[in-house]
Amino acid sequence: MRQEPYEAPFRSTVMTVKPDWIDYNGHLNMAYYNVLFDTAVDQAFLAIGLGPDYVRTRGASYFTAEAHVCYLRELHEGDPVVASVQVLDWDDKRLHVFQELCHADDGFLSATSEQLLLHVDMTARKVAPWPDDIRAALAAMAAHHAVLDRPRRAGRSIGIARKA
Repeated sequence: MRQEPYEAPFRSTVMTVKPDWIDYNGHLNMAYYNVLFDTAVDQAFLAIGLGPDYVRTRGASYFTAEAHVCYLRELHEGDPVVASVQVLDWDDKRLHVFQELCHADDGFLSATSEQLLLHVDMTARKVAPWPDDIRAALAAMAAHHAVLDRPRRAGRSIGIARKA
């Protein structure tokens, strides 16, 4: 099934929590939330031309520079999940996205991830501007996502609140 790249937000295919992803607490290990989020980003970007062929033929890719994950509800072996990708902002070299990971059957929100991605020239291994065709695709995706409310969890920081 080919997803519509400008769906607002983009939704991944249904993925399943694998048995070897379960930790000694009996739930999905924190590392595999990132695998699920990353898979959804890959699906979204493949739909706009940023897949393995892009790396091979154009010598560029995108790297995650920063990510902030909030774990809200446990997932267990065999749970079906779907992840969304929402473009919050972008510029010549960067892309700011927000994701939600939900149980595909029960609908509950399990986790969120906010990420800053960088476009990278793979030969120089340095941040570089998006090419014009990808800029156009990102602009279209961002325009479709602009109708969405900003997620309430976007822009969170981490720390311990101290009482005055």
